[in-house]
Amino acid sequence: MTKKIAILGTGMAGFGAAHRLRNEKADVLMFDKNAAYGGVTTSFELPGEFTFDHGPHVSFTKDERIQKILADNIGGQYETIQYYVNNYWKERWMTHPVQNNMHGLPLDLITTIVCEFAALAQHEQKSPLNYEEWLRGSYGNTFAETFPMVYTQKYHTTPAANMTTDWIGPRMYRPSLKEVVYGALTKATANIHYVTHFRYPSRGGFMSYLHRFAQDAKFQFGHQLVKLRPKERTLVFSNGVETSYDGVVSSIPLPDLIPLIEGAPRHVLDAAHKLACTSVVLVNIGVARSDISSAHISYFYEPDIVFTRLSFPYKMSPHNMPAGTASIQAELYFSKKYRPLTQDPNQFIEPVIKDLVRCGVINAEDKILAKQALKLDYANVIFDLDRTSALDIVHGYLSDIGVGYCGRYGDWGYMWTDESFKSGERAAETVLKAL
Repeated sequence: MTKKIAILGTGMAGFGAAHRLRNEKADVLMFDKNAAYGGVTTSFELPGEFTFDHGPHVSFTKDERIQKILADNIGGQYETIQYYVNNYWKERWMTHPVQNNMHGLPLDLITTIVCEFAALAQHEQKSPLNYEEWLRGSYGNTFAETFPMVYTQKYHTTPAANMTTDWIGPRMYRPSLKEVVYGALTKATANIHYVTHFRYPSRGGFMSYLHRFAQDAKFQFGHQLVKLRPKERTLVFSNGVETSYDGVVSSIPLPDLIPLIEGAPRHVLDAAHKLACTSVVLVNIGVARSDISSAHISYFYEPDIVFTRLSFPYKMSPHNMPAGTASIQAELYFSKKYRPLTQDPNQFIEPVIKDLVRCGVINAEDKILAKQALKLDYANVIFDLDRTSALDIVHGYLSDIGVGYCGRYGDWGYMWTDESFKSGERAAETVLKAL
């Protein structure tokens, strides 16, 4: 018999689930509270023909299957970009990562960092209890306190001592002593960033990857979930619609989903409440000049610079902006748990422009062609010390009641595009097995 499977959310993970179910004997319906599909994968255009995404999205998967799926979705019309990332600290620009690109920093700072790193190399690092211990044991106290610990506070909104290390993976490079010394003596270092090149759709922003998926999907937009009844296997939406299901896959953020589940135990509700995630204010700027950055991403290590990171959509595709112009997306991070947002996002536009001038990204006389502030409630999962135990409780409960979870905010992990898509596929597979 044909089974009714509901997918809650229409981003990359939701479409991963739909993709896995496309040849199954199942009636698949996708629900979204918004008026269109996309979720965090949404792209949009500002007046003046500037294309922006909901955050800096690129595809750098090495999975050939995912590469082919995404390439086919846009008819092979994509840009292949050699990735360049840099860093800003006290009026200095450095190639990323800083730890083996310190050329140009004050000599006394370099000397201290190199000596501390050399001393560490002579001893085996003890198992760190938190991210701060990992940083100090990997790079030495001076480097840790000057660069990554400052960035952690800006990006994750909580100190490194309050974070675990299970999210690091390839993100934090630990160079050899030879690499540290070489990068202190010269700018001519090798690119050892974990992303060397990426793909990006030629037209329409990153969201273009979703359009072909959407052609084969059935949607119900404007459907915000207000109740999930696992015993009756029904979903209730804010518009009064109630529908039954045989299986359900959700990419709804766990802190939002769990309170909507009828009969959710108190300890599960408490665990969901402990899960922390950043929100982000994106300030999008269009500039009447096309030579503002050599980098695709720039990191900022000074606490008094309002933004944490910049990306440059005009460098992703020549069709993301009019000829002779450039575009900038600034990221400012907050969180309910650690750094609540208390201002109207629009109040950050002028401070961002001021700091762009201060850092030399744009000039004071540059003409601003477009500007916008946009708040996204969910940005990056915070791997704080509460996460592991709380997540075990929440995921265990969802498995018990037959709810498949997926995506960055369902798996509650640090996921890239391909990982989110495959997460949706796995959730669909779990639901199929249960049926």
